[in-house]
Amino acid sequence: MSSSSSVSRRSFLRSAGTFMALPMLESVGFRAFAAEKAVTTPTRMAFLYIPNGVNMHQWVPKGTGAGYELSPTLQPLANLKGEFNIFSNLAHDKAESNGDGAGDHARATATFLTGCQAKKTAGSDIRIGQSVDQIAATALGDKTRLASMELSTDGERTSGRCDSGYSCAYQFNLSWKTETMPMAPEMDPRLVFERMFGMGSATGSPAEAEKRRRYQKSVLDFVMADAKSLQRRISNSDNRKLDEYFASVRDIETRIEKAERMKIDMPAGVHVPTGIPQSAQEHIRLMFDLLLLAFQTDSTRVATFLLAHDGSNRSFPEIGVPDSHHNISHHQNNPEKLAKIAKIDQFYMTQFAYFLQRMKEAQEGGKSLLDSSMIVYGGGISDGNAHDHDRLPVILAGRGNGTLNPGHHIQLGEKTPMTNLYLAMLDRMGVKAERIGDSTGVLEGI
Repeated sequence: MSSSSSVSRRSFLRSAGTFMALPMLESVGFRAFAAEKAVTTPTRMAFLYIPNGVNMHQWVPKGTGAGYELSPTLQPLANLKGEFNIFSNLAHDKAESNGDGAGDHARATATFLTGCQAKKTAGSDIRIGQSVDQIAATALGDKTRLASMELSTDGERTSGRCDSGYSCAYQFNLSWKTETMPMAPEMDPRLVFERMFGMGSATGSPAEAEKRRRYQKSVLDFVMADAKSLQRRISNSDNRKLDEYFASVRDIETRIEKAERMKIDMPAGVHVPTGIPQSAQEHIRLMFDLLLLAFQTDSTRVATFLLAHDGSNRSFPEIGVPDSHHNISHHQNNPEKLAKIAKIDQFYMTQFAYFLQRMKEAQEGGKSLLDSSMIVYGGGISDGNAHDHDRLPVILAGRGNGTLNPGHHIQLGEKTPMTNLYLAMLDRMGVKAERIGDSTGVLEGI
């Protein structure tokens, strides 16, 4: 193995049309991404959105502090109880009508990361506010290949009328670069993968991506010569780490390719984007695995994931709920509908648990990726029947590089602005912001 100074601790593999970031390598010096001197692990943040409210009777845990009891909906997180805090009484006042009438679903999504009141319009004159993720991306984006990553399972809609006179842009976009410019999320795992590894349309070379698909070559095939050169210069433990990483990359590729091969024939005029699994669970988990990969390789430190837009009518026959989610969220206290909502809540929670477990298992710099991250999971509506925007279902997972104290149910004062939590998170990212939307100060005691 050559001297440690000859290899960057955050290494990259390259070939024509392909750029492959690697996880942190402990055996090769202490210089990260070209110039860092100290041995540090960066802090990451991600925001995961669930739609249509929850069954609050099954969501709220019993007790507070470290001794609280997990509620039925939170049971998928039982093995991870020490890795997150659950909050009660966070609110988004600007998602209320405040004189604008109906449109709670559009406002819930638009307000979730901005804390601002959306201008009620279905035209091109949309206006909301910069979202917390983009405040962080603006400050930190020059440190990574991708300033931020925006994911969805719903696709992109930036115009048209969706909810009670609100533009679809509000409902289908979680991230806002400016008050008038949403950051369109990507729902196709193939396109996310190619953006991460510098392939296809992301680099203006679609022919290279098409050639690779035609011959079913892995991104690993393109960089293997560079990889073998690197492996001769690193320790056995780092070689094992690389082997696991390469296996993970190939697994993601295989799942994308399977989704492309096994597309269901649709009637004429119905377009099914390539690379999108038919199973909602597989789609969500594939996107989570890509997000994990992005954090693991320090490709980005800021991400959003719209698991489904508010007002989503997705059905869940795989868990025995063939009904549309939005329709049954107007449950009118019907026990059968509430039971189905609880099943959907547990479905999403199970996917979240999958992601947290994978984050916990991924090691970097002697700690897990979850230890160095802050992951918000929640939605802009609590009870879907009443369209409440207070008592929001919100979880904050991770330790923020030792700046968070997880393992508690934190009961806050009534209608505490959600944006106060975001100020606290930005502070832990080293990003100074005096205010976000309707914030009143940094949330303490987390």
